[in-house]
Amino acid sequence: MQHSNRVTGVVLIVCVFASLGALVYPLLVLQPFRAQGPRELAAALIVLRIQPWLTLVLALASLIAALRYWHSRPRTWKAVLFAAGAAVAALVAVFVRINIFEQMFHPVDRPAFAAASAVKLDAKEKVLAVQIGGQARAYPVRSISYHHMVNDVINGAAIVATY
Repeated sequence: MQHSNRVTGVVLIVCVFASLGALVYPLLVLQPFRAQGPRELAAALIVLRIQPWLTLVLALASLIAALRYWHSRPRTWKAVLFAAGAAVAALVAVFVRINIFEQMFHPVDRPAFAAASAVKLDAKEKVLAVQIGGQARAYPVRSISYHHMVNDVINGAAIVATY
């Protein structure tokens, strides 16, 4: 009985850490303004592709492990830890279904502007400049590359600045 509980504990721990790894690894690799190597990028994209099914299987396996432990023992603090581990794996399986990159890279709908003399940009900073009817705007490429799009209105004309 003790050996079976030990194996069940190892299964639960592996499931929880594998779930967390499947959630965190793509987030660590696929960051804006961070260079990615071809191998780590390929690995992160593979993890993203299998993430929903992998985390679902790991959540189910951790739930089964927690239930097996729960039924084999009286209600102890270890049983509560097993239930918490299964809950963590289940939460990860839910979180991976949220496209965090969509949340991170949302368009700017209300850009703020300052006079060119008040802005502190690096001398090598690139900007996209737009002038319509005497009104001009400059959008730093660094900001646009993070948000991908800036929705704006210049002199009454709706525009989208993108990079």
